[in-house]
Amino acid sequence: MLFSEPLHVGKPNVGDRQQFDLLVDRIFETRWLSNSGPLVVELEERIADYLGVRHCVSMCNGTVALEIAIRALGLTGEVIVPSYTFVATAHALHWQGLTPVFADIDPETHNLSLDSVRSLITPKTSGIIGVHLWGRPAPVAGLEEIATEHNLELMFDAAHAFGNMDSGRMIGSSGRAEVFSFHATKFFNTFEGGAVVTNDDALAERIRLMRNFGFVDFDEVVYPGTNGKLPEVSAAMGLVNLASIDAFIANNRANYEAYREAFADDDSLELLSFADEPRGNYQYVVVELAGEAVQHRDRLVAELHAENIRARKYFWPGCHQMEPYKGLYPNAGENLPNTAVVADRVVVLPTGSSVDPADCAVVAGFIRERLASYALDQVADASV
Repeated sequence: MLFSEPLHVGKPNVGDRQQFDLLVDRIFETRWLSNSGPLVVELEERIADYLGVRHCVSMCNGTVALEIAIRALGLTGEVIVPSYTFVATAHALHWQGLTPVFADIDPETHNLSLDSVRSLITPKTSGIIGVHLWGRPAPVAGLEEIATEHNLELMFDAAHAFGNMDSGRMIGSSGRAEVFSFHATKFFNTFEGGAVVTNDDALAERIRLMRNFGFVDFDEVVYPGTNGKLPEVSAAMGLVNLASIDAFIANNRANYEAYREAFADDDSLELLSFADEPRGNYQYVVVELAGEAVQHRDRLVAELHAENIRARKYFWPGCHQMEPYKGLYPNAGENLPNTAVVADRVVVLPTGSSVDPADCAVVAGFIRERLASYALDQVADASV
């Protein structure tokens, strides 16, 4: 076995433990554990400043943040989303009685195909949810044009994109709102958490009401809401990790560069590049197998796992192939040829602060050796 301890795609990044302990001491001293305490307020202000947006409304997790943003925008009927995304994007719609309409992706970027989005608009369509997959910016300008033309709401699932830029500005200010996940496996985490960010004052106020049961005062409820609040201890983790974010980025980038160098001359796979922007989080190291290697993807992943390398085949097989959507929309795959191709080719490799460039070189070397072995086996079989 190559590694005695597992290498993970998303082992949590953790900032300064001493600073975290000091913040936890404050929580115990004040006994303010939840309900928009001072640490939550501070974290929201710092995130808004970091992203260059007017409002950050923190949430207990990213899925609740999606659900509240969807409801706050008043989406109804059908909402167009990519199938090639984490299933929570679709679930957030289905849970509220809305219909996710699955669009195809651009095979080069893995983000929404504008042509596919246009082809799926019907009189029942109320909105579009773009996803910045792998942290690579979705086609924001094109989606904004479509949304304006058809009078649709537009929001973004930015779960992968905290700390990334699009056209020189931080991701977070596009559409009516953008939603982040701060789950433990994300580049920036608050143990568990999320946020909705927006420049729309009225929308932000509505989202804050919905996060806290619709209360505007101790006894006055003015809006139907739920409990989506982030606890103070999660905010403490967020503040500590925000202070360490540059170190996380540097580590991720070093790992990415190690993989890039190792795979530079290998035609059996392609390492996805990141957007040419001044800043990025380099959170996901994504390779696409090419040519004959594609048929060995699942075998490769199994052999990586046997070496304690916990590579993943995100987001196979696509939301449209998962329940309940597979049963509800059995013909959805007819409109998703690129999704099917990409889902069968992708392998996501370990990175993060628990992995270093030397580890990445070992992982890449093993992958190259296995792919070369598969190719030799095929040559031998063909000669028999």
